[in-house]
Amino acid sequence: MVLKLLQYAPSGALVAAPTAALPEQLGGVRNWDYRYTWIRDASFSVYSLLALGYEEEAISFALWTADRVSEQVGEGSGPLKIMYRIDGSSDLEELTLDHFEGYAGSTPVHIGNGAADQLQLDIYGEAMDALSIAEDHHPIGHPGWMKLLGILDWLADNWDQPDEGVWETRGGRKDFTYGRIMCWVAFDRAITIARERSRPAPLERWIATRDAIYEQVFTKCWNPERKAFTQHPGTDVVDAITLLMPLVGMISPKDPMWLSTLDAIGEELVTDSLVYRYNPSASPDGLPGEEGTFSLCSFFYVCALTDAGRLDEAQYAFEKMLTYGNHVGLFAEEIDPAGLQLGNFPQAFTHLALIRAAIALDAALTAQSATDRKAAR
Repeated sequence: MVLKLLQYAPSGALVAAPTAALPEQLGGVRNWDYRYTWIRDASFSVYSLLALGYEEEAISFALWTADRVSEQVGEGSGPLKIMYRIDGSSDLEELTLDHFEGYAGSTPVHIGNGAADQLQLDIYGEAMDALSIAEDHHPIGHPGWMKLLGILDWLADNWDQPDEGVWETRGGRKDFTYGRIMCWVAFDRAITIARERSRPAPLERWIATRDAIYEQVFTKCWNPERKAFTQHPGTDVVDAITLLMPLVGMISPKDPMWLSTLDAIGEELVTDSLVYRYNPSASPDGLPGEEGTFSLCSFFYVCALTDAGRLDEAQYAFEKMLTYGNHVGLFAEEIDPAGLQLGNFPQAFTHLALIRAAIALDAALTAQSATDRKAAR
């Protein structure tokens, strides 16, 4: 229901949240405007909505994403911008409202979003994933495919460069692992569509690029001392967004390299089943202050535990997360050490991850129950 209410029906766009400048730390400066639509939300939205049977809403958002692909107004950030207004326009100048005191004295109060022009390479994987998920319901037409060829041509030339990363850090560009993972997804999905739909495509180049990205992730982004895929090459810091690596199919959820990464995330970023997205003190993001655990990552942790076969831990983590929802089960972006919700509210991303975790855990528990019954006979 909340996802339906967050979707702007005339365009199909889904806003990240209907609020602006609710703080990630009470009294802190991490206060952003989330009343826009992120390309990143696309694949998660389409997957979760289709899984629940909301085909009309899912396809509407997939078509909105396709329109952004066709327009290609990204300029310095590549063919796509990372976020847009609900009508598809891209004027998101960030302003400070100095005459507002902010929620619980949390200033500055921002409207607009200065991250809109950042280079975040992962969005190309999320856009392609959304379009591939929607293919069975609404195949990509010829004009759209021609536009995609142009975007993938650009990505083949530009995937191997530093970017600002999924968390929109303001501490400079790095070779973020997650950006590489999602660039791999972009080419993997494009290759699949081209083959299954017999579409014209430079398959040799795409396959070579996909495999080069894979090689880089499994060599440079793997830290053999830490025994984990780290936030970027040259560090031993892990990042919870790496939890998506098995979910997008880049690694088996029971691969030893992944299981040791999952353990590293559990040791470094998990506290009582709640997950921090990264450690700002170990990986500076260019902003002062701290933040709470990131609810999106907490639900993706449930997915990872589930797929790894650690169902008791997954069920505990999922049921504990549900206790942090408000009186009608809604979530903001983060949860502080006292159990209070932080950040803009309600956040679509959190609820999309909740749905995905619920679907994965339910399927695994159902399968386990069937196996147990069969063994009992």
